[in-house]
Amino acid sequence: MLVKTFGSAVQGINATIVTIEVNVSQGIRFFLVGLPDNAVKESHERIASALDYNGYKMPHKQIVVNMAPADIRKEGSAYDLALAIGILAADNKIKSDELENYVIMGELSLDGSLQPIKGVLPIAIKAREDGFKGFILPKQNAREAAVVNKLDVYGVENITEVIDFFNGKSQLEPTIVNTRDEFFSQLNLSEIDFADVKGQENVKRALEVAAAGGHNIIMVGPPGAGKSMLAKRIPTILPPLTLHEALETTKIHSVAGNIGNNTSLISQRPFRSPHHTISDVALVGGGTFPQPGEISLAHNGVLFLDELPEFKRTVLEVMRQPLEDRKICISRAKFAIEYPASFMLVASMNPCPCGYYNHPDRECVCAPGVVQKYLSRISGPLLDRIDIHIEIVPVPFEKLSELKESESSEKVRERVIKARQIQELRFRDIDGVYCNAQMSSKQMRTFAPIDKAGSELLKNAMQRLNLSARAYDRIIKVARTIADLDDSEHVLSNHIAEAINYRNLDREGWAG
Repeated sequence: MLVKTFGSAVQGINATIVTIEVNVSQGIRFFLVGLPDNAVKESHERIASALDYNGYKMPHKQIVVNMAPADIRKEGSAYDLALAIGILAADNKIKSDELENYVIMGELSLDGSLQPIKGVLPIAIKAREDGFKGFILPKQNAREAAVVNKLDVYGVENITEVIDFFNGKSQLEPTIVNTRDEFFSQLNLSEIDFADVKGQENVKRALEVAAAGGHNIIMVGPPGAGKSMLAKRIPTILPPLTLHEALETTKIHSVAGNIGNNTSLISQRPFRSPHHTISDVALVGGGTFPQPGEISLAHNGVLFLDELPEFKRTVLEVMRQPLEDRKICISRAKFAIEYPASFMLVASMNPCPCGYYNHPDRECVCAPGVVQKYLSRISGPLLDRIDIHIEIVPVPFEKLSELKESESSEKVRERVIKARQIQELRFRDIDGVYCNAQMSSKQMRTFAPIDKAGSELLKNAMQRLNLSARAYDRIIKVARTIADLDDSEHVLSNHIAEAINYRNLDREGWAG
């Protein structure tokens, strides 16, 4: 008897429905075709054990399983449940009239219990698009899939629950998540705040500008000056995620298997902080069967690279294209996968190997030329793509010990949101541009014209600091953001002056 069940294959952050055709006939062999990987091929042993443990038997007949479309590689153990149900239905142990209405996914343990799987959210979205009535999956993943409306999501713990459901012996309770209520209830939950940071008012201002315009920023300062502390608080001043951004972010983390059990939507902006020993593949994504890297996991959030010069040069250089295009394309011989990578890059570094170059109180012990050599580990083209360079000095004791409370993240976020709303209105008719950092040169001439005084100021800075054309663009974009924070329609000379001040690493003689 020929029976069809339905699963799904995830490619990138999108899913494709897989039809699992099972035919049981006279014979004794088991055939599994349709480009399965080793994990799928091994499902035979898991299914046989799970069925035996729960009082069922694998048919002592010839079983032929085809997974269509056959040209898409099927990976992982998530097809176990769909294969097992298909085999039982083809052997007349399960009524097959309702199978066509459900996508079935889950990894089987040897006792028939179900283990959580990856990529649930893209699969649920695809199931709804293709008109399926419901989605049967492990209970641990049910809340993640239930954020998709107009789809019945059934979380199950054991294969017997699925068998009894299709045989009409019992009913499954659908998992219901009020997506909007759940999303908005967790939107502003944060344990850290800008008010925790004493002093560093100029750095906080630079971070506010960076957050308001989506600009990349690098902080240079000695150990203990507060670089990491400030970086970790940047998500608290960024605008809250929209529901669309939350879904997009959750899809990426779902594919990577980073969604916790019984979790639905990611409602906080991601903050990723990889160690400097990370490989280039781990950073941008890839592998034999490509997975999203850190830059994609930081999509719609912050990627923090602490001690930037300590990262391998090849790792930093592969970021150059994603920083411009805000996506990463991973190409293989037979296919290409595209992951979104629109993130705010925040980097920090010591000014020299000992960490005390330009320190007001401690003397640098580095040999002549070492400081410049240390800074040169970061290539010019990468540094050009970082809009704001800010120098941090240690906070004096008087600032650390004062009882006066610093400005809270909530107040800073209000100004950032207001500036972002101005930009949203400005770019409403342009696809793919949402903030000033994403402007092209043509759009910059349209939306950020500078007056004569500002032009003269910028000309002098370009000549004195020997800035590149890309740095020129960055200064104007940052100045446009400063003008938005001031609620100014025009970019004025004082906005240009402040933006020039945020190019510390371009200053002549900064590193000796």
